[in-house]
Amino acid sequence: MKKKSFPCIQCGKSFTRKTFLKLHMRVHTGEKPFTCDQCGKSFSQSSNLKIHLNIHTGEKPHTCDQCGKSFTYSSNLMKHMNIHTGEKPHTCDKCGKSFTQSSTLMKHMNIHTGEKPHTCDQCGKTFLWSSNLTKHLKLHAKEKPHSCNLCGKSFRLIQYLKVHQKIHTGVREYMCFECEKTFITSYHLKLHEKIHTGEKPYKCSHCDKRFSVSSHLKRHEMIHTGETPYKCSHCDKRFSRLGNLKTHEMIHTGEKPYKCSHCDKRFSRSGHLKTHERIHTGEKPYKCSHCDKRFSVSSNLKTHEMIHTGEKPYLCTECGKCFKHSSSLHNHTKNKHS
Repeated sequence: MKKKSFPCIQCGKSFTRKTFLKLHMRVHTGEKPFTCDQCGKSFSQSSNLKIHLNIHTGEKPHTCDQCGKSFTYSSNLMKHMNIHTGEKPHTCDKCGKSFTQSSTLMKHMNIHTGEKPHTCDQCGKTFLWSSNLTKHLKLHAKEKPHSCNLCGKSFRLIQYLKVHQKIHTGVREYMCFECEKTFITSYHLKLHEKIHTGEKPYKCSHCDKRFSVSSHLKRHEMIHTGETPYKCSHCDKRFSRLGNLKTHEMIHTGEKPYKCSHCDKRFSRSGHLKTHERIHTGEKPYKCSHCDKRFSVSSNLKTHEMIHTGEKPYLCTECGKCFKHSSSLHNHTKNKHS
């Protein structure tokens, strides 16, 4: 028996049921008969209104069976599951890089085209992503409305506050499948994964050095250009990195927002706190690839491995003598050539 077909007179699309055609016609008419009594937003289907109401009630009915995280929309849960499975179904036809979401692939394509469609109306700076423009605009406003209730630190964006609060809670929900190292954000996991893949798509236009992250390339190129756009508000010192400026300004303010959970010592940088806490925990995550010796600080591992490799990277430009440590080169230059 042949199925009934109900064609749309506007676009020719056919439906097996009259009710489906009726719903489809709202695409053309713009009719949205289902209205939210909380905010007045209207929808073409009652099911979409029902999902929308979860925003007001705070209900998140779709839960991940791997980590327990909940979502308002089932589609967001499906995207989230790719974090656990490692699946990246959307591949760039230019460089072969894969992504968990099609929208992320579309944004990535701007790297190849060079397109930066989002422009700041204050200074003319352009951005690949609208979210980066939004963040940038708050630099002009110098607004930091979101404060941490544990240490009082303020942030321009709510997502920065949420990431910061994980420092206090210790939550690290993103894990590398290669080495099982965990991270606070998916962004930091992605950066880390490039260590395993060796991927460095960003090349310096002044030299042959390559980088895994575009921001690292931008910082590096400032060595060639001499650009130091970030000026201290307390003195005339300037910096090529915003993070270095913020750390420097703590000298003036005396701010040390990161407190050790084992003792009363405080630090201006989260990285310094993490290194310090290893004194209490005894953690030594950096293992020598030549012997079984382990270290709590990566720089100590690098220095140690030079014993095995014989590497002496610090060269005296006056006499050609090489040294393992920068401090040894400094002492040599001071004593022999000054």
